[in-house]
Amino acid sequence: MLALYIIIGVVVVLFIAFLILYNGLVRLRNQVKNAWAQIDVQLKRRHDLIPNLVETVKGYMKYERETLEAVTKARTIAQQASSAGAGERAKAEGELSSALSRLLAVVERYPDLKANQNFLALQEELTSTENKISFSRQFYNDSVLRYNNQTQMVPSNIVASMGGFKASEFFEVTVAAEKEPVKVSFTQ
Repeated sequence: MLALYIIIGVVVVLFIAFLILYNGLVRLRNQVKNAWAQIDVQLKRRHDLIPNLVETVKGYMKYERETLEAVTKARTIAQQASSAGAGERAKAEGELSSALSRLLAVVERYPDLKANQNFLALQEELTSTENKISFSRQFYNDSVLRYNNQTQMVPSNIVASMGGFKASEFFEVTVAAEKEPVKVSFTQ
């Protein structure tokens, strides 16, 4: 009779441990999804700001058509990649960031534009959004790290394989231009 109680006790403890591990994995997976949704919110905000920025700049930059077209094209590609995985999305957003950097570098040649209040407000909004995107990417990658660790470490990896939990993909910079240091020049 004592052996039966011990067996039942062990089964109950194992079942409770399974539930705790499973619920922890669900919580971490949902945290990863939430972190990805936060990136989406900031990217949507950036995508919405870009047409206003391009329109404001267009009147001043008559000879910089190629730069404006590159930003518009990169925005379109980034929007189309919104349903893709983290790797593809990161690449498309990296291209957009690179195009925006080129646009803001070209703006330096137009003192009247740099003094325009609409442009300054849009530039400030874009800078703020870029900072939020960076923070959101960092939070997402931290969430993915915690989730992936849980899905790969013993004993939760056993529960993860039984529950169908798969490792998530990190949001990584794939555009070479984003990895380069920012060049600052005070010459005109």
